[in-house]
Amino acid sequence: MHTYHNPLDLVRERSVERPVALVRPAAAAVAARWFRDSFQGSVFYAVKANPSPWAIETLFENGVTAFDVASIPEIELVAKHAPKGRMAFMHPVKSRRAIEQAYFDYGVRVFSLDTHEELAKIREATGHASDLQLIVRLAVDAPGATYSLAGKFGVDPHHAPELLLATRRATDDLMGVSFHVGSQCMRPTAYQAAMAQASRSLVRAGVFADIVDVGGGFPSVYPGMVPPAMGDYVDSIHRGFAEMMVHETSELWCEPGRALVAEAASVLTKVELRKGDALYLNDGCYGALFDATHTKWPFPVKLHRATGEPSGELKPFRFYGPTCDSMDHMPGPFWLPEDVGEGDCIEIGMLGAYGSAMTTRFNGYGDLDIAELTDAPMLSMFGLGPRVLPMPKLEAAATNVVKLSKARGKKRRRR
Repeated sequence: MHTYHNPLDLVRERSVERPVALVRPAAAAVAARWFRDSFQGSVFYAVKANPSPWAIETLFENGVTAFDVASIPEIELVAKHAPKGRMAFMHPVKSRRAIEQAYFDYGVRVFSLDTHEELAKIREATGHASDLQLIVRLAVDAPGATYSLAGKFGVDPHHAPELLLATRRATDDLMGVSFHVGSQCMRPTAYQAAMAQASRSLVRAGVFADIVDVGGGFPSVYPGMVPPAMGDYVDSIHRGFAEMMVHETSELWCEPGRALVAEAASVLTKVELRKGDALYLNDGCYGALFDATHTKWPFPVKLHRATGEPSGELKPFRFYGPTCDSMDHMPGPFWLPEDVGEGDCIEIGMLGAYGSAMTTRFNGYGDLDIAELTDAPMLSMFGLGPRVLPMPKLEAAATNVVKLSKARGKKRRRR
């Protein structure tokens, strides 16, 4: 992996025929050390956010030595690149074979579940092992997430007490509870609210939890989505934990993904064609830009030109990816110099989480080159760069998009 100081150095040296993942391990290291020093418990990195070897190795080297895994390939990846790391199999639905492999081949002892059937499956697949650490995933009502994860997993409050009691009886080791407030949570108090709900379920079950896992949802910063300071989130969690009905020895866990790696990578793309305000790029929604299409997040962008300086006012653009699917469209708005055109390179920032991890091979695309950078990320929650882009028009545009969306929603309701 070649190292450059910044994207412009790369653009001046070689052509960008394929998208380039620009990785900044130093940004991941800073985030890891922040969580290590600020969170009063165990930090498990959610590998799904970015399963790249450099990310796993960097986090491990900087104090995040535990990993939330959801499959055997993720377990194999951690075993290879962080062999001394601790793993928790936190997917609530697993095959028997995956449970067997995790337990007997890789020494995994922590398993999540949200049904009696999954509890029985885990016990049978591990030969009714006595050293299981079982975590019951609870469904919670926690508004404030940009991307809700409610509905698919989690036992509802009505059935939670019975499952908690059964799980407590099923293990001679540790039993805990977990939940997920949703991805990109914008309200720190959502964690406290969820912990209060978990506490009520434990009281109704008449059991104590040895582990309280608050899951993920820790945010990063994007244009138009500037969350409160990260310290507010851990303060809320610590207050909620102090109010829960738990043992003095109960452990506190969290599973950050986005917050640890979002700042640590961006994607460098090339403009293949311009049609008015539409730029056709060599990467798109079937590549690293899934969220730009499906959640319509306006990621930060910057133009890098090998010769000459970009000129003109900033104008809003939309992107199209390289595939033949018309869904491969990223509406933005993405604010770039008005003279952007074919051959220019555009850096799309904050894609260390759910960027390269989401790439596919559709239409023969999906290959990413990789290069390491030593400069600061485009935005930062940890003081490495600007918290918001110094572009008032960009922030105003993002605000206007939100206002327009709300206005349209009101019109639809009135009809």
